[in-house]
Amino acid sequence: MVGRVVVVTGVSRRQGIGFAVARRLAQAGASLFLQHWAPHDADQPWGADDVDEVLAALRAELVPGARLEATSLDLADPAAGAELVDRARAATGHLDVLVANHARSGGDGPLADQTAAMLDAHWAVNARSTILATQAFAAQHDGRPGGRVIWMTSGQVAGAMPHEIAYAASKAVLAGLTASVADDLIDRGIVLNTVNPGPVNTGYLDVDTADRPPEVLDQVLAHFPGGRFGEPDDPARLIAWLVSDEGRWVVGQVLSTEGGFRR
Repeated sequence: MVGRVVVVTGVSRRQGIGFAVARRLAQAGASLFLQHWAPHDADQPWGADDVDEVLAALRAELVPGARLEATSLDLADPAAGAELVDRARAATGHLDVLVANHARSGGDGPLADQTAAMLDAHWAVNARSTILATQAFAAQHDGRPGGRVIWMTSGQVAGAMPHEIAYAASKAVLAGLTASVADDLIDRGIVLNTVNPGPVNTGYLDVDTADRPPEVLDQVLAHFPGGRFGEPDDPARLIAWLVSDEGRWVVGQVLSTEGGFRR
């Protein structure tokens, strides 16, 4: 990854998957352009982190000669996908990798609770911004080796998520589009894959900051044969491999990394 520039979205908390991905790629020699949107975290039970401290921790992982730039950007805006790539290019030049890790949490429910606004809010952040950021990323790519895009889906690819219909719908779009967009991108020298990280404890599975009752946490934990929830570095290891040269022959796949999670 030395000499390559990686854009990672959703890097605003040290307990997040985005942070773990960015840390691994920094250690591998990449330069980073990071998107964060702390107001979203502030509205969640787990709360916001200190973004300056998040970025400082990642700068400490950079190899000599690598750079880190960052921007605050609300990906719910219709123009945000293209704006993300524009800001990244202005700061770093050519972009080699896009890891669309961001997601909207909260404001969801079962089918009976769904509204047009609820569905649209999740679509805008989770699906629309990812598709349009990928479009802009591909437009600037010049065919040099190492072009990679990672999308993030969720557990709806493997089982029911009846209490998160808007979220599951928006993430299912990405899983369903993976083969079609990957077929388009591979002719431009860009490899796209989608990752389902499974239940990863980014704060929402800690009793004090969970967005669900303790008995539900116990039920989820009981389905892990390893006796623990996923940790952010678990999917980060797979993502770091997929965007490396070693992952170049895996194309257009939706991959689950769940530690044997039993539904």
